[in-house]
Amino acid sequence: MDQKTTMEKLQILLPHWIEHNHNHEAEFKKWADLVRSEGKGNLAELLDKAVASMGETDGVLKKVLAEIGGPGESHHHGHHHHHHYD
Repeated sequence: MDQKTTMEKLQILLPHWIEHNHNHEAEFKKWADLVRSEGKGNLAELLDKAVASMGETDGVLKKVLAEIGGPGESHHHGHHHHHHYD
């Protein structure tokens, strides 16, 4: 696999990964609020740390995307999925 092909793939994959992380981050926040309201502050704090880590990960992924020239022209999400456990 040549490097150009790898870069093109990353230009498509990175925006998806960033969006996917945002979806998980929102779920973590929701669950942190829920366990906090049930008096489980220690669990909420751990979930809050996971949210912060996801934010750091997003920052790194955005830097990678910027380094390779931004999203590819063919960046389209042909699918959408959620992780709901209500």
